Amino acid sequence: MPRSKQPPATDSTSSSPDPRRLQMDDIARLAGVSTATVSRALNGSKLINEETRKRIVELARSLNYTVNVAARNLRIQENRTVAVVVPYDAKSRQHISDPFFLSIVGSIADALTDRGYDMLLSRVDAERLDLAAGWLDSGKAIGLILIGQWRHHDQLNEMAMRKLPLVVWGGEMPQQLYCSVGGDNQLGGALATRHLLQSGRRRVAFVGDAKLPEVWLRQQGYALALKEAGLKADPELELAAPFEPSAATEFLREFCALHQDFDAALCCSDVLALLMIQVLRAQGRRVPEDVAIVGYDDMPLAAYCDPPLTTVHQPVAEAGVQMVEALVAQMSGDRALSRTMPVYLYQRKSTLAGA
Repeated sequence: MPRSKQPPATDSTSSSPDPRRLQMDDIARLAGVSTATVSRALNGSKLINEETRKRIVELARSLNYTVNVAARNLRIQENRTVAVVVPYDAKSRQHISDPFFLSIVGSIADALTDRGYDMLLSRVDAERLDLAAGWLDSGKAIGLILIGQWRHHDQLNEMAMRKLPLVVWGGEMPQQLYCSVGGDNQLGGALATRHLLQSGRRRVAFVGDAKLPEVWLRQQGYALALKEAGLKADPELELAAPFEPSAATEFLREFCALHQDFDAALCCSDVLALLMIQVLRAQGRRVPEDVAIVGYDDMPLAAYCDPPLTTVHQPVAEAGVQMVEALVAQMSGDRALSRTMPVYLYQRKSTLAGA
């Protein structure tokens, strides 16, 4: 079973640092790889390609570095644990039982199991994504997968600059140094908005916090589709709702009470879309007759709600495999490029009046 823990604290106050560790860090810095890659190369791991291994061995020789055999024998009980970290917003405390989190974590777990790796499930405050590196620094994990970029793209870049084996679920951003795997968020936002406009809707609301990178990219697609139709995005119809259901419900109630004229909404998760339907019905408005609703993710629940939800399908099952493949490449000393995966719109009755 996955273990849910906080990452271990690292002791930065010790007065007697380990010179072997410092020397290995020097080799890693000069070789432009992670300390873990240096360790594997010097211990003859088959995960490291031959060219990288030779380069690291030559650097080690030039520094008169020799492997501590006793320490190596302790480590030879090879660690094959990957930390999968689901950040949380300290204000809303979005629960890990959120359907999207369960789906993506399950996909990653399957991909890790297929390759003989163990998974350690953890959470960190989304304001301190850098704390996730504690699992690598402590040696408890050999690789790290983060679910979401949240608001600290800068912290992820800092972790990448340390050459840590790191893969992030999310959208590729400008000046990004880390490896990300995610759906084509801009295309998803555009597909959903075009569908609503083509069905005759003209006052399309956007529901999601655009301070989050993935949501920001969806908002770009939303604005593009409006522009293509000769319409301008109306800031009054953009609601920065959180993903956590109880917090989001209050945002939606206030928004729907203040804005009676919107006839469609693109919601940046299926859960937000279902909450929007509930709020609209409570205020006497029909879906889709009065307001058409599109969700995002295409979780299994989307097909069984009332009405069944039109939604943007995210490639969650494929993404788990892609993230693990990218992480294994990094742990082998290779570079892993970011990957943007295709999305598509699944049309159901929440946008199709009379269907």
